[in-house]
Amino acid sequence: MNNNSKVRDETRKDIQELFELLKKRTDQSAELLDISDVLAQVYVKLDTVKNPEALVNRLVNYIRSVAIEGRIHFPHEEESLMIDLGVIGQKAGLNGSYMSDYSDKSQFYSYSEKVPHHS
Repeated sequence: MNNNSKVRDETRKDIQELFELLKKRTDQSAELLDISDVLAQVYVKLDTVKNPEALVNRLVNYIRSVAIEGRIHFPHEEESLMIDLGVIGQKAGLNGSYMSDYSDKSQFYSYSEKVPHHS
């Protein structure tokens, strides 16, 4: 198993666990639903991107940004998964950082895909 495949598998596992934990919450705010949408989108796109670390880096930045805006607190288990994803994202180096709106959900969707919106 090559390193890229290992990163994808590890990322997929962390995303799935975080997604399931967030779906169990009783307070399904618009921000939490947006985070869940993006987690599902990144899960699907992992196999097709050249640099999964850069995608994960953007994912973590997005989640942190939306969580601050929505005042979402992550309990220990969720925070631990966020930290794991952050470590994977850090491997992107300079390729993962670019000047964009971290809270823009559309960065995870292609032009032909509909971006789900929650109000």
